[in-house]
Formats: sequence, structure tokens, C-alpha cells
Amino acid sequence: MLIIDVKSNESISQALKRYKRKYRSTKIIKELRARKEYVKPTTKRRKQKLKAAYINEKYGTHV
Repeated sequence: MLIIDVKSNESISQALKRYKRKYRSTKIIKELRARKEYVKPTTKRRKQKLKAAYINEKYGTHV
């Protein structure tokens, strides 16, 4: 559970903005989407390898 202390001179919109930022940083949404459906371990590993290859191709050193 996230707790946000609203300061006396702070508006509600600023406190809400802080809450949203804190919520995003906990990666709750990402975990919920991952748990929505089962993904086989081999599929997970394959996706990780493809992502790593893509990142290496895009940002890695080119000879």
C-alpha cells in the first residue's frame, strides 16, 4: 500500500502527481499484466534473447 503525506502548503493535484509517480516506480501495472496469463519459461527466455539481440544490434558497438 502506498502512503503519500500531503503537506500543508501542497495542492491536491501536486499530491496526486507524486502518488502517480510513486505508483509507476513500483511497477505494479507491469506485474499485473504479466500475471494475467501464463507464459511458458521457454517462451520467456526466447523473448529475453530476442530483446537482448535487438538492443545489442541497435546500441551495441558496430565493427
